[in-house]
Parts: sequence; C-alpha cells; structure tokens
Amino acid sequence: MNRAPLIFLGIFLTLAFSWTGIILVNQIGYGSLKPVFNEDEGAAYPLQTPGLAARGKLVYEDLGCIYCHSQQVRRPGYGSDIERGWGERQSVARDYIRESRVLLGTMRTGPDLRNIGARQTDPTWHYLHFYDPQITSNGSIMPPFKFLFETRKIVGQPSPKAIQSKLPEKYQPKPGYEIVPTERGENLVAYLLSLKDTYAYPETKNVYVEPKPEAGKEEKK
Repeated sequence: MNRAPLIFLGIFLTLAFSWTGIILVNQIGYGSLKPVFNEDEGAAYPLQTPGLAARGKLVYEDLGCIYCHSQQVRRPGYGSDIERGWGERQSVARDYIRESRVLLGTMRTGPDLRNIGARQTDPTWHYLHFYDPQITSNGSIMPPFKFLFETRKIVGQPSPKAIQSKLPEKYQPKPGYEIVPTERGENLVAYLLSLKDTYAYPETKNVYVEPKPEAGKEEKK
C-alpha cells in the first residue's frame, strides 16, 4: 500500500497547525495593538522615532551592537533586569509596534539598552563612552569606537560639538586640534537617547504577581 499521500498529508497538517499556532494566533493577539493616546500630553505612545534617531538605528545595526546588547527588559521572576536599573517595568509588545525591525538581541555581553535613553540622558556621556568606554565605565570589555570621531585642526572658533574638554589628559589632541563626533556618531547617540520605555500602558499594570509558596514549604528568604 502506498502511504506517501498520507505521510504528505500528515506533514502538511503538522506544518499548517504549527503556522497557525505560532504566526496566526500571535498576529491576531498582537497585530491589532495601537498606540495609546495621552490627552494630557497630547501625544500617542510609543512615540515615533525622530529622523536623526532613525538613521542612528541603521548605524546601530551596521556596527553589530545587537550581538552584545539586548533591548528587552524582563519581568521580575525572570531575571534581575529591573533590580539592575535597566527599566522601570518589563517590556511589552506595544513598546515595539512602531518599529519595522525589532532589535531584541540574543546576548547580554553588555547591559540591556532598551531604556538607556532614560538612564543616561547626557549626550556627552555617550560620546565619551564611545570614544573609550574606560572613561565612563572602568573595567568595561566594550571596545573603543574612535572611528566615530574626527580629530581636526581648529579653524576659527572651536566647534560646539567638540568633546576634548571633557576627555582625560591622556586623550587630549595636539594644541590647535579638536575632537568632534562624525555624522554617524551623532546619529547613533541620538538613537540611544530615544530608547526609553517609561510610559505605563494598561497591560503594564499588575503584570506580575509573586507566586505563593507551596503548602507545607517555607518561603525562601
């Protein structure tokens, strides 16, 4: 008896049910999510990514930042993200609805960056960190990104974007020269400053309930 048609039908049905469960159900559940409009602020959250930051996201992708940094704050009980100060709340699906490509990441060689724009609001901090992470984070294993800066001769007045006045002495350029971020560097910092999920959506309230200890067992301290 030729069972090939039955085997084919079985494989087809298995794939169809898998697709339905993984793709279709999630699309039904999350595909209808929309921004939440705040009447007091006159803004819809999540906010649109500004143009400069949108270009910075391309730099982020190009430099492979996704390989060392994630962008997803886990809820209590699934990690210590909130205790580490990586976010005020867990990340939810609505946080990502304006993004055509979500950069969740797979490794945390460095800290999660989903809320880096809320943790580090000063652009100068980011520029110094990219110039050499040891300046801002002693002991960091992140490599320097000095190629995001240009050392050039000062012509006329120093550039207001120059960072050498903030650099330690050993990084100072020759007299008459200044260090300024390139366009790619400015775009990347703008993108990082835009990363902040601080708005409380309806689904972020009461999203985690501490499990009760089993009967007859003491709760671990």
